[in-house]
Amino acid sequence: MGNEEAAPEDLYAAAEQLKADGKLDEAVSSLESLVASHPDFTLAYSAMSAWCTRLERHPEAVKHARRVCELAPNDPFSFTALSVACMRAGMIPEAEDALARSRMLQG
Repeated sequence: MGNEEAAPEDLYAAAEQLKADGKLDEAVSSLESLVASHPDFTLAYSAMSAWCTRLERHPEAVKHARRVCELAPNDPFSFTALSVACMRAGMIPEAEDALARSRMLQG
């Protein structure tokens, strides 16, 4: 079965296995392919943000975290994760804004 035929959940699981095998760069690449064909698969962007942060690829982590916020604009955790990614990237004002948005959504 080719990637275009695989369910996004299966492709995500394969990327998780790459991560578990210590192949974090390959896992991120796998998820990049996944979102190319499934651009609304929020979980993949969330994982890419976290994994890019671990790889110290901070601009990519922020980009993916922003996409999660676009796809899940009412989820406080999305904005908390964006805040962390921005903080690690040295983008303090955006980190503070994202954290404030998270707190606002929590009520």
